[in-house]
Amino acid sequence: MNADQLKGKWMQFKGELKEKYGKFTDDDLQQIEGNYDKFVGKAQERYGDKKDDLMKWADQWHQPSTPEAVEKQSR
Repeated sequence: MNADQLKGKWMQFKGELKEKYGKFTDDDLQQIEGNYDKFVGKAQERYGDKKDDLMKWADQWHQPSTPEAVEKQSR
């Protein structure tokens, strides 16, 4: 997931992020507000060595909604 993708899907993403990764507070999410760099920083701050898992989850979360992924799944 890149910065533009995160910003465009922020409202949907933040709800699922908080549900799956509960260490993010409402204040964290308000500070991030769709900013990719802030998201990565907060992921590091809250999850440290598990940040890579969180980032993989974020990429997988975004992937099904991309046209390329939908096209690949329908083949």
